[in-house]
Amino acid sequence: MFFSVSIGSSAALRFPLRCNAKISSPRVVAADAFPSFLPKELHTIEDPFARKLAMRIQRLPVPVRFSENPIMSSCVKPVVQSKETPVVLLHGFDSSCLEWRYVLPLLEESGIETWAIDILGWGFSDLEKLPPCDVESKRDHFYQFWKCYIRRPMTLVGPSLGSAVAIDFAVNYPEAVEKLVLIGASVYAEGTGKLATLPRAVAYAGVNLLKSFPLRLYATYLTFTNISFGTSLDWTNVGRLHCSLPWWNDATVDFMTSGGYNVAPLIGKVKQKTLIIWGENDRIISNKFAVQLHCELPDASIRQIPHCGHLPHLERPDSTIKLIVEFVQQREAKKLNPYVAPV
Repeated sequence: MFFSVSIGSSAALRFPLRCNAKISSPRVVAADAFPSFLPKELHTIEDPFARKLAMRIQRLPVPVRFSENPIMSSCVKPVVQSKETPVVLLHGFDSSCLEWRYVLPLLEESGIETWAIDILGWGFSDLEKLPPCDVESKRDHFYQFWKCYIRRPMTLVGPSLGSAVAIDFAVNYPEAVEKLVLIGASVYAEGTGKLATLPRAVAYAGVNLLKSFPLRLYATYLTFTNISFGTSLDWTNVGRLHCSLPWWNDATVDFMTSGGYNVAPLIGKVKQKTLIIWGENDRIISNKFAVQLHCELPDASIRQIPHCGHLPHLERPDSTIKLIVEFVQQREAKKLNPYVAPV
């Protein structure tokens, strides 16, 4: 059954690696003291939330079976530490943890331990030795990250293609995921389609177009419904920052030619309780897929945010945070009182 609820809107650590290392609090940095590994183009970004979150990005070593050396993996570690289930934020296709610049601080203000993690091949990890960036490698990398640093079941949040990453991970490693939050879920595409069969020279030409400013600006226009042109320009620059890293072309071609995510057959196997969030005016993924996903997931609820496009966590962060916090707190309330009615 489909239903919606209208929500008010708002606009150099080296080896050897010890997987039981404790998480330390982020050090205080001076204004504009960005980590040295981030692209210099970051200094042109105007969004103060993006700049502030960028200061917190770190690289942590993650050992993986497909690389001789651990991968220095970019993420934002939590300020708030809790014994309760942590929230782990993934990002969408070819994006980075900066996608969570508005919601992550609000989750922390709510007292929730929150991680934002860059998916292998995207974001700001060190991929100089160019590990494989196919689906299996992305999954294994994320699992090793979880095993080394998080080490307990999490509420996993995935927007757009990040929803496919989350479903793939939850089905393969159910012990690591307590709940799922899927936002504007892109989960019915059959991988990268014909792109997987392109000659590599053509694929490289394609990814050069993918990172071009005009194409990214047009994607921003389609993604959001109510932002100014100036904001569109700045958000486009935030969204393509990681494309400036020297290995981005190679990592992206490797993913595109590997076949990509095809998780539709896995949806019915998801055992975790799931919250689906959708923007009412999503022009990227049709709302009919929200209905289909809700019907196919064994244990799911769905909420729709009005006057909002494809990425509610950027366009309507207050509405998004309200839904996520209620979803998390529902779990905590049931621990105390098993007779609490569902939201």
